[in-house]
Amino acid sequence: MEDIKEKFWKRIVELRKAKWLSQEKLGFLSKIHRTYISEIERGEANVSLEHICKLAMALWVDLSKLFDSIWQI
Repeated sequence: MEDIKEKFWKRIVELRKAKWLSQEKLGFLSKIHRTYISEIERGEANVSLEHICKLAMALWVDLSKLFDSIWQI
């Protein structure tokens, strides 16, 4: 069973790729360093609420949409 962090990073990757964004471009749009984006997507970072909000805004999704697949059983 996947943990919540793994589900979260998979969702970020899914949304980023659906918008045809590179990690570098997502970093620029979210004002988060691209290496930290990489750490998030590898599940190595414990993402703060501030960064989650920045990612949602950069990906043009509501927070609820960001977490849709995480809460599904």
